[in-house]
Amino acid sequence: MNLPNKLTLFRVILIPFFVFFLLAPYFEGYGNYIAVAIFIVASLTDMLDGKIARKYNLVTNFGKFMDPLADKLLVCSAMICLISTGQLAAWIVIIIIAREFIISGFRLIASDNGIVIAASYWGKFKTTFQMLMVIVLILNIPNQFFTVLGTILTYIALALTIISLIDYIAKNKDVLKEQK
Repeated sequence: MNLPNKLTLFRVILIPFFVFFLLAPYFEGYGNYIAVAIFIVASLTDMLDGKIARKYNLVTNFGKFMDPLADKLLVCSAMICLISTGQLAAWIVIIIIAREFIISGFRLIASDNGIVIAASYWGKFKTTFQMLMVIVLILNIPNQFFTVLGTILTYIALALTIISLIDYIAKNKDVLKEQK
């Protein structure tokens, strides 16, 4: 278990704490700030684990599989919470989560064929914009600029979700051909 993989697992461990502080009624007025701090730390581990893995040649199949999964768990947990707080429309979250299930299905099929599919640049852009969207929406600053910014980030994240899905399928369609 190398450092990048430990950072990935740390990100997964932070998720229940993030959800607790975001949704628990005990921290009226402060819970969202604690939650966003946890979310930012978890998001930074995503960037850090990849840089360390590539710089020190610590890329592993575990990391290639778990890093995107940890991102999905973090971002999807946040978006589901944002539905319950009324800050994000359920249909947007359904599209984003559906994309994640489709990609996970592709990864499972590829894995059965001995192929590990790493995240693409479109997927990384998608994750970055989803994380920025979540941060702005959690902060929920009552200001027209932040309201508009949250809306713009939401639709950019949604568009990148769809674009990255199409790109992923196009680049990996041979994985499905091998199943026939």
